[in-house]
Amino acid sequence: MKNKVKELRTAAGLTQQQLAERVHVSSRTIISLEKGQYNPSLLLAYRIAELFGTTIEELYCLAENKAEEDKKYEDL
Repeated sequence: MKNKVKELRTAAGLTQQQLAERVHVSSRTIISLEKGQYNPSLLLAYRIAELFGTTIEELYCLAENKAEEDKKYEDL
C-alpha cells in the first residue's frame, strides 16, 4: 500500500531507527512500511500519523489506494 511514511520521516529529519523507537516498533518494521510491503495495525498507523501531525487517511493515501483497488475490480 502506498504511503508517505518515508517522505514525512525524512522531512522531519528522523532516521528509520529513531522513528521506530518513537512508535515502539523495530526498524525492520519501518523499512517494510516504507517499501509498502507491510500494512500496519490501526494503532501503529495512528501513532505514526499523530507523530507527524497528519491523519491516517493522508499518511496512507487511502483515497488513492482505494481508487487503484476499485479499478482492479472494474476490469473483472
